[in-house]
Formats: sequence, structure tokens, C-alpha cells
Amino acid sequence: MTQQEILINWSPQETRVAVVEHGAVQELHVERALERGLVGNVYLGKVVRVLPGMQSAFIDIGLERAAFLHVADLMTAFGTRAGECETAGAPRPNASALPIERQVFEGQVLLVQVIKDPIGTKGARLSTQISIAGRLLVFLPQDNHIGVSQKIPTAQRESLRARLQTLAGETGGGFILRTNGEDASDAELAEDVAYLRKAWARIKDASVRQPPLSLLHQDLNLLQRVLRDMVGDTTQVIRLDSREQFDALMVFGREFMPAAAAKLQHYKGERPIFDLFSIDEEIARALGRRVELKSGGYLIVEQTEALTTVDVNTGGFVGARSFDETIFKTNLEAAQAIARQLRLRNLGGIIIADFIDMVREDHREAVLAEFRKQLARDRVKTMVGSFSQLGLVEMTRKRTRESLAHILTEPCEACQGRGHVKTARSVAYDILREILREARQFNPREFRVVASPRVIELLLDEESQHLAGLSDFIGKPVSLQSETAMGQEHYDIVLL
Repeated sequence: MTQQEILINWSPQETRVAVVEHGAVQELHVERALERGLVGNVYLGKVVRVLPGMQSAFIDIGLERAAFLHVADLMTAFGTRAGECETAGAPRPNASALPIERQVFEGQVLLVQVIKDPIGTKGARLSTQISIAGRLLVFLPQDNHIGVSQKIPTAQRESLRARLQTLAGETGGGFILRTNGEDASDAELAEDVAYLRKAWARIKDASVRQPPLSLLHQDLNLLQRVLRDMVGDTTQVIRLDSREQFDALMVFGREFMPAAAAKLQHYKGERPIFDLFSIDEEIARALGRRVELKSGGYLIVEQTEALTTVDVNTGGFVGARSFDETIFKTNLEAAQAIARQLRLRNLGGIIIADFIDMVREDHREAVLAEFRKQLARDRVKTMVGSFSQLGLVEMTRKRTRESLAHILTEPCEACQGRGHVKTARSVAYDILREILREARQFNPREFRVVASPRVIELLLDEESQHLAGLSDFIGKPVSLQSETAMGQEHYDIVLL
């Protein structure tokens, strides 16, 4: 069984969590005080625009960008989401037949919950189906459905569903039993039911008293979510390096998650807690494009707004007896590494893995089986296809929060996120063209070029003849000034 440790580094401005298995970092989570995620938050939103063509609406919840509500995430008057099938009881009308423009209107005030954080240029995604997560259960106050986590064995689901149905009573609302509630006692489940109903009562009361755009309910912070979502049977210890936060988390844990709280330890070591497993170095590697494999092969990870691609290469690996075996072993190792990188970098959306082409069908099946096995350890939902005709594996991983790269990095000012900058020669030729353009419009005494040292050096050396020819052609002197603070693509032409 996998043995797991959770390390928490806390500071007033930032909380960092590392999940370590067998000495290797598997997950990294970062939450900043000024940039806390919104998933799970409940707002009183106001409809600002309805788009019938997209069957969606834009909702103002008080953020910089309006949030997005699709008809599929809109609860109907019958208590189901549009297009959702009823699983039990009498059949209900087909909600998908009702267009969004007949269900919401501009200026309408709606109770909404964030189901996906703003990512890139996209606003937050909303749902009007509220769900409140507890330690053992998820409460669905607008639905009467009783469900059980799919990760719990099928044989146990019916008995657990019956127990939960009895505990929920006839008060209204539905519940979903979480994976860590599989072995919970009736008393523990009843306690969670009472807590969740109380939380919903507070939300309903606030929705009547508060004005539109108000935040009515906020999800737990990262420290509390560690106890609620990340601790499992394989977790041996949770080490936290702040005494103050340890005491506060222990109080919270003893009240709501006593089993998880029992694994909490205050880390008192002199070395920073993340130095125990070289986690800062792991973070630096997780922001890079290239991932080295132990065999000598490597991965190239390219993240874009639309999708993420992972390319597998043999590199210097020549250890197997035959070429086919070399490729097979590299792909097997890559399958494990890709699954880990997805968790480590928190990559979501569409992901395409380009494994090295394999001739043998049994090799392809073995690699795909290993890939699926590794992805099964991921707490985030994934869907994986088979090898395409081009040898690609397409998959999706649910994306609710920003990736590690989006949290910790920003586009380069010099290259504007392209990953490349113009060569010094290209910039030099841009400068020569710009001087010619300026000379046709203005009549200065002199042109002065201010640019990066590499560009100036090129104009003084290899391109000096072209510069002199241009100066003779326009009949004006051109002087050069090197500026170390300038990026290679940036320059100024000063008219004197």
C-alpha cells in the first residue's frame, strides 16, 4: 500500500502543501491570501446578459469579470439541471427543451455557486445547483437524490444508500456519501447531516438579508481542505510548520475530522520543512518544459490555453536488447511520469500524450493499461481514450483551479509568452526599416538608436555597412546607444 506524508509550509501571505509518496512529491497545492480560489463559494448574483445563441448567461457576482452560467448548469423549477435524467421516482418534464431565455432574464437575482475558477481570459463558471461539502457527505439542498461515491465498491453502495436515506429523513434535500464516509458510523453521518443543514440555513438567511453581488458562503481554506479532501487511509502523518496554524487546525479537525486531526504533527525542525524532500527544487522542475526520465529518456510538456501536449522521447536510453524493447520500456516509464506530472502541475482540460510509436499491439495495450492504472490514483476525475491512428492518446482531466504554472508564473515581457524572441539581426533590420520610414515623414538633425547591447553590437560590426549605406541614403547621421535594461526585441529611435 502506498505510504503518504503531507507537508504544509505556512506563511501569512502563502500556504503551500506537498503530498509525498515513497519520498517523491506527487502533488503541490498553493494558496495565496490575496488570490484565494473561488470554487465552492456561493454568491447572490445578478444576470447582466442572456445569450440565446450560446444557451448561456453572464452573471455579475462582484468580480472583475462577469461569470458564466450555461443552461446545463441551471436548475429548473422541477429541481433538476437542464438535460439531467431523473434516476428514481416519477418522470419529470425534459428540462433541456426549455431554452435559457425562458428561464432567466436580465436584472434577475440568482443564488449561484462557483464550480470552476476564472482561468486565463475566461470568467468563473457557475451553477445554480448548490452543493455544500462536509467531511463525509455532500449536501444537495435543492435535490432529493441520495448518492454514493463511485470509488466505493458496487456491492456496498445499496446498503450505504439505504442507511443514508434513513439518516437524511424527510426534511428535504439530497446527499452524496463521500469516499471517506464508507466506514463512518451512523452517529458521525448524523453529525455531518446536521452541520450541512445548518450551513444551508445560514446561506438561505443571508440570501434574504444581503444585497445582490454578496458572498454568502465561502469554501474552506487550503489548510482545512487538506483534512477534508486529502487525508486518507494511506496518510501516515501531516506535518505543519506553524504553531499558531497547527493549534487552529487541530481545533477545527477535532470538531469535524477527528481521524484526520490525529495525524497532525507540529514540525519543529531547524531546516525549512520543504527542504526535507527538496520540494522547492521539485517546484522549479515542475515549471520547466523538460522532464528527465531515469532511463535517459525525457518528456516535453507544453501547456497552452486550449490544451496540454506531452511528447515522449528516448533521449540517451539504449539499454534494452532491441529497438522495440527500448521504445516499450521508455513508454512504460513515461506513462508513470506523465500521470505524476499531471497531478504535480495540476494540469487540466484536454491533454494529448504523444508516446513513441510502437509496432506491437501487446506493447500498446500494456502501456495504456499502465497509464490508466497510474491515473486511477488521481483524486481528480480523468477520462482516457485509446491510441489513435496517429499513435496519440487523448484524455481529459477535470480542471477547477488554475495550474501550478498559472499560479506561480506569468508571460515573459520580452517574448509575450511565445517562448521565443526575435534574433538580434531581425531586430536590427526592423530598426533600419523604421529609420527609413521616419526619414520620409520627419527632418531631424540626427537619428539616435537606443537598443539592447547585442543589437547595438551587431549594428556596429556585421551590419555597419548597411547602416552606413542607409545614413548616406537619407542624408542624416545615425548614432547608436546601448541600453542594458532593454529586452532584445525592444528599441527606441530618438529624433534629435
